[in-house]
Amino acid sequence: MTDQSRKWMIVVATVWIQAFTGTNFDFSAYSSALKAAMGISQVQLNYLATASDLGKLFGWSSGLALLYLPLPAVLFIAAVAGLVSYSVQWLVVTSYISLPYIAVFLLSLLAGCSICWFNTVCFVLCIRNFPINRSIALSLSISFNGVSAALYSLIVSSLSSITTSSAIYLLLNAVVPLIVSVAALPPILRQPPENIIQLPFNNASYDTQRFLILHILAFFTGLYLLFLNSVSTDSSIASVILAGAIFLLILPLAVPGLIFAREWAQRTIYSSFRLDVPDTPPLQSFIINNNNDELNKPLIAVSSEQIEGNGHSAQEKTEFFRPKAWLTEVWSWCFNMVIEKKKLVVLGEEHSARNLIARPDFWFYYIAYFCGATVGLVYSNNLGQIAESLNLDSDLTMILAVYSACSFFGRLLSAVPDFLRGKVKFARTGWMVLALLPTPVGLFLLAKLGSKEALYAGTALIGLSSGFIFAAAVSVTSELFGANSIGVNHNILITNIPLGSLLYGQIAALVYDSNGTSYGLRRIALFHDSMIVCMGTDCYAMTFLIWGSVACVGLLCSIILFLRTRSAYAEAERRRQAFLDFAIFED
Repeated sequence: MTDQSRKWMIVVATVWIQAFTGTNFDFSAYSSALKAAMGISQVQLNYLATASDLGKLFGWSSGLALLYLPLPAVLFIAAVAGLVSYSVQWLVVTSYISLPYIAVFLLSLLAGCSICWFNTVCFVLCIRNFPINRSIALSLSISFNGVSAALYSLIVSSLSSITTSSAIYLLLNAVVPLIVSVAALPPILRQPPENIIQLPFNNASYDTQRFLILHILAFFTGLYLLFLNSVSTDSSIASVILAGAIFLLILPLAVPGLIFAREWAQRTIYSSFRLDVPDTPPLQSFIINNNNDELNKPLIAVSSEQIEGNGHSAQEKTEFFRPKAWLTEVWSWCFNMVIEKKKLVVLGEEHSARNLIARPDFWFYYIAYFCGATVGLVYSNNLGQIAESLNLDSDLTMILAVYSACSFFGRLLSAVPDFLRGKVKFARTGWMVLALLPTPVGLFLLAKLGSKEALYAGTALIGLSSGFIFAAAVSVTSELFGANSIGVNHNILITNIPLGSLLYGQIAALVYDSNGTSYGLRRIALFHDSMIVCMGTDCYAMTFLIWGSVACVGLLCSIILFLRTRSAYAEAERRRQAFLDFAIFED
C-alpha cells in the first residue's frame, strides 16, 4: 500500500479498537448476576463499578509505557490485562471459582486500567498521523467507543440459543478486544513515515473531506444499531443484524482503498501528465507545535488589552445592567472576580501539572466534567438496577443499546465545531454548554415520571450529552492547556471520573438500600440472604433529583468557562484564518 493509504488504515484500526474496547459500558448488563453470585449489597456493587473507573487514575502508566515500549506492545499489554481481569470475573460469576471481594475489586480496577491503555494507543495514533485534523480524527475514533455496548448486546442476542446467562458479557469482554487487537496490528506496524505525516495545507483540506465521509458513514452505523437492536430478540435475526454491523465497520476500508487506487492510477496511467507543485509550509507547527515561540506569538498570542479592544470592556458590558447603582456595582464585582480574573488569554499555551492546577479555568472545566459527563457514566453503570427496579428486565438490552447509540451520536457531534470552523464562530467551550444541557433535563424527567417511556427518553438524552463531552474533552484540554502536555493534563482531568463514580454511585446505593428496607404500596423489598432488591419508582427517584441538581452545577460552571475563554477562542480563530489566507495566497 502507499504511504497515504497506510495513514488512513490507521484511522480504520483505531475505529475497530474503540468499537470493541468500551467494555465498561456493559457493566450494568452483568452487574445483577455479579451481585447475586457474590451475595453483596448495592453499596458493595457500587464499589466494584467505582473500581473499574478507578483504573483511570492509573492511565498515566500507559503514557509512561510508551516512552519505553512500541505501540504494538502497549496495545497487547492492554489486551492481555483485559483478558485476565474479565475472564477471572466470568469464572466467579459462573461459580467455577470463588474469590474474596477484594480480589474481584482489584480485577475490576485492572479492567478499567486496560481500557485507558487502549484509549491512549488510539489517541497517540490519531495525533501522530493527523496533526492538522487531530480533533476530527479523535472525535471519529472516540465516537465508536460509544457503540461497544450495542455491539456486545447484538453478539449476546445472537448467542441466545446457546446461553441465556448475562455472564457471557464478561467472557466477550475478555476475548473480543484481544481478537480485534490482532486484526488492527498490521496497519499499526506499517505506519507511514514522518515526512508523509507533515502534510501541506492543500492535502489537509482533502483529509477534512474524507473525514466528513467517514463521519456520515459512522452516523448511519449508529442509526443502524439503534433501530435494529429492538428487533434482535431472536438469535437468527440478531446474527443477521450483527453481520450487517460488522460490514458497516469494515466499510471504512473503502477510503484507504480508493486512495491507493487513485495513487496507483497516477503512477501508472497519468504519470506523464503529473505536475510538480511546490510544497507549502506545513501547518503542523501552528496546530500542535507550541514550543515554537516565534511562530506562536504572531499567530495566537494576544494581550488582555487587545482582547478588550475587540469588544466592550468589562465596565462597558455592565452598563447594560443598570437598574440600580448598587446592583451595577455587585454585578461588576462578580463579573471581574468570576469571569475576568486570571482568565486564559492564549490558546495552546503549554501548562505543566503545577501550572494547570493553579488555573481557575481548569477547575471550572474540571467541575463541569465532574458534574456532567461523569454523572452520565455513573447513570449507565446503574442501568441494570434501574431497569430491574422498574420491572423492565426484559428491556435492558434495548435500553443499553439506546444509551450506547446515543452516546455514539454525541461523540460524533463533537466534530461539528471542526467542520463548521470558519463558518460558525463559536468557541468549543460554548458547544460544551449546549452538550451539558440534556443531562439535567433527562434526570429530572426520570425523577418526575419514572415510567418506561421516561426511562428511554432520559437514557437517550444522558447518553447524547455524556458522549459529546467524552469525545470533546481531549480537544478542549489540548486547546486550553497545550497539545504537547495532553498526556499528563488529560489524565489529571479524568481523575474526576473515579471520584464521581464513588460519590454518585454511593448516593444511588444508599437511596436504593434505604428504600429496600421500607414497604409500601409502590415499593417492595425482597431479601436474599444479605442482598436487597428494591422494586418501584422510589428506588431511584431521589437519586435522579440529586444527580439532576449536580448536573445543573456542572452546567453553570461550563457557562462560566465559556465566558472566560470565548475572547481567546475568537482571537485565535481570527489569526488562524489570516494565516490560512496567507498560506493559500503563497500557494
